[in-house]
Amino acid sequence: MTRLSVNINKIATLRNARGGKVPSVLKAASDCQEYGAQGITVHPRPDERHIRYQDVLDLKPLVYTEFNIEGFPSDEFLDLVISVNPEQVTLVPDPPGALTSNAGWDTIKNKTKLKAIISRLHQSGIRTSIFIDTDTENIRQASETGTDRLELYTEPYANMYKTNRDEAIAPFIVAAETAQENGLGLNAGHDLDLQNLEYFASNIPGLLEVSIGHALISDALYYGLENTIMMYRRKLVHA
Repeated sequence: MTRLSVNINKIATLRNARGGKVPSVLKAASDCQEYGAQGITVHPRPDERHIRYQDVLDLKPLVYTEFNIEGFPSDEFLDLVISVNPEQVTLVPDPPGALTSNAGWDTIKNKTKLKAIISRLHQSGIRTSIFIDTDTENIRQASETGTDRLELYTEPYANMYKTNRDEAIAPFIVAAETAQENGLGLNAGHDLDLQNLEYFASNIPGLLEVSIGHALISDALYYGLENTIMMYRRKLVHA
């Protein structure tokens, strides 16, 4: 069954809007795990506009499922994740000022850089995943970086889902098959929600994990956090 990792960045965004410690990202992480989340994802950015570096340090002893830290591999970011030693680090190519991740790695252009970074993470026993689009050559070249997994960037699927879900899913199926052929594990994330998640998960072979934040936290405003996590888990069970 595909595992659900909850990205709690939006909890931190709400907290930072007023300062202080409310709502608590630590309580949110603990509650998500208690309610059935199988992992906690955070994405600390240099400007700390949501998750702060100190949050990452504070979360480490509380996360007993899977701790997944996403980020652009700056020296500061790498020093942080190596000190925390999470189960997984997901490398994203977006520069520090980006609003959100909106593209995958060019693994041909960045192969040497990624190989060195992933080797360093592996020396600390950290599983690595790299954010990537559905270009099959990018995926084949990713296998030469030493990464353990890929995280498919799913915004294009989400954008097309309501108009033509078969066309939307087609390149992701090919990408997943290419990843499997090249010995890579597969994660996915970005704009997956209660409407499009089940269809995606049921059609993507070898999907190990989805990381969902914005949609899930938004749904929790209406349905409650515990109920929302169960709703997302059921979409994955039925896939």
